Formats: sequence, structure tokens, C-alpha cells
Amino acid sequence: MAELAGNMLEPEEDTLADKYLIFNVEGESYGIEIGYVTEIINITQITKVPGLPDYLKGIINLRGSIIPVMDVRLRFKLPEREYTDRTCIIIAQIDGMDVGLIVDSVSEVATIPGGNIVPPPEINKTSNKYISGIGMVEDKIYLLLDYQSMLIIAED
Repeated sequence: MAELAGNMLEPEEDTLADKYLIFNVEGESYGIEIGYVTEIINITQITKVPGLPDYLKGIINLRGSIIPVMDVRLRFKLPEREYTDRTCIIIAQIDGMDVGLIVDSVSEVATIPGGNIVPPPEINKTSNKYISGIGMVEDKIYLLLDYQSMLIIAED
């Protein structure tokens, strides 16, 4: 019976393989592995926490859970802009912790096979510190996030 239950789970796991949630920041398309995404919510009231870097906007209360929220635009050192009705927060569970990623908009879920992902070009040591790979599907290019390096709080 345990063997049968194990086999039944495999197809479900396979449905998430090679799938990325595609979001936009400053006109560029980025992807995060869909397996990390728990939900997408509209921009909501954010409580500021003193002493955090500018890109950490604060915390939100999501159904009783306190979640830190990061503005991806500011993390990438892009100019701040007013939030719109398209701005949303991607709630992702990364290393056992829920984190909110504020993005300009979410566009789709894309299938990017591993064979279509290449490492980012090595321009200098810091140019690609938040990008783990470049996904290519037909004529589209997606910059795939290195979510762990985004969470490291250090003076940049």
C-alpha cells in the first residue's frame, strides 16, 4: 500500500517541474520556481519596521501570519515607483520562511525545461548576484531568480 501511495504522488510533483511564475519589474520578465510560490495577493497595508534596509518595506499580516515584505524593484537598485492596481505581492516559502516579494505585475506561469536554462554571463562578480539562470522559451527570455541571495541582508 505504501508503494502505491508513493507512486500516486509522483505525477503531482512532476506537474511543478520546470514551471516558473513569471513576473515583471521595470519591463523585464523574471521567474521564480512555482514550487516556492504559495499565493499572489494584491498590494496591501505594509507596517514599516525601523532599521531595515530600504528594500525591506516592512511586514504584513496575512490571515494571522506576519510576513516580511521585500520590494524587488528596490532590491535590484531600480528607482522606486508608486504602487498601482497591477502591483502585487508574491508570497513564497523560501527555506521554510514565508516572504512577500513586491513586483510590478505577474504575467503567467511558464514551462521552462532545464535544457532551456543557461547560466547568466559573467560580466563581473556582482552583476548577476540575484540571477541563477536565463530561461529561453521560443523568442522569450526570462531571468530566473536566485531567491536565496535576494534574502541575504548585507550592505551592498
